[in-house]
Amino acid sequence: MKRTERIIRAAGAAKTAAIAVILALTLTSCQERNRTAVKTAVVKVDLVKAYGIDERIEFPGRVTAAKEVNLAFRVPGTLQRINFKEGDYVRQGAILAELDDRDYKVQLAATQAEYDNIKADAERVFALYRDSAVTASNYDKARYGLEQITAKLENARNQLADTKLTAPFSGKIQKTYYDAPAVIGAGMPAICFISSDAPEIEINIPGSEYTRFSDYAGFEASFDFIEDRHIPLRFISVSPKANANQLYTVRLGLPSSEGVAPGMNTMVSIRFRPSADGRTEIPATALFSCDGESCVWILEEDSTVSARNVKIESLHTDGTAVIGYGLNPGETVVISGTHQIKDGEKVRILEKASKTNIGGLL
Repeated sequence: MKRTERIIRAAGAAKTAAIAVILALTLTSCQERNRTAVKTAVVKVDLVKAYGIDERIEFPGRVTAAKEVNLAFRVPGTLQRINFKEGDYVRQGAILAELDDRDYKVQLAATQAEYDNIKADAERVFALYRDSAVTASNYDKARYGLEQITAKLENARNQLADTKLTAPFSGKIQKTYYDAPAVIGAGMPAICFISSDAPEIEINIPGSEYTRFSDYAGFEASFDFIEDRHIPLRFISVSPKANANQLYTVRLGLPSSEGVAPGMNTMVSIRFRPSADGRTEIPATALFSCDGESCVWILEEDSTVSARNVKIESLHTDGTAVIGYGLNPGETVVISGTHQIKDGEKVRILEKASKTNIGGLL
């Protein structure tokens, strides 16, 4: 009986020892896994690109007429007629509108009669002066009087001509501001007139993009009603001064009307030329401060990271940074988790989610 009890107690002790060993091994394994999980940080990475390679930015734009002017009469008067209606095409030189010209005709006739009288008197003085029958003073008075009435006659003719408003170029009537018989003052806009030339596109860019305007290589426009096609644009001008919203206006020309009309909205894509001076481009999230210097983490072939100093040339509104020196195209930089790793640490790259696995749920 005693022997049996000793055997049972020995077996129980052995079982307890075995359980203790298993628990110890399990705890050790869990601790090892935890330490491994702590040491291996998961990061996102991206490739360093040469500045300008495949870089594009987009801005909303608006189609405008190549020329748009508010036409006004140079003399006051009563509007007699408008010869075209809004939307009509008009050739250059055609008479768009007319004022009542009766008073101007009367003024011209009176000035013409005065001119004829003074001219006849002046010619008699000139003939007598050639015969030395009048003094030089009389000659000068006759000459100056003739010049004065000549200028007055020319002004009367111009005023009569200014009662007609002509098209300065071929185009369309955008809007008329008055109907006959309204009384219009000199210089008051009467008709808004736009050209029939190929329209233009205007976009507004911020100062950060204005500073690198010399890096632009080309412009293209896309419209909702023109599918799968980008229309190349011709650069015309950029305003040297920002508007009230601190934006700079860029004017771009369309090659032809392309079925596009003023007032339409568009998206303009700006293409950059590749850098020839060694500049590179990375996401701005890759940057961090290291001993007062700007740095990035470089991913080495053995999946470790090393810090490298870089010179930031500019930061852009699209979330990218241009690096003056310190990086080479094709190198891999860490773009997230930069403040959770240290020099020489081994990291694990976060795999990109599949395009068919939206949200990474699968």
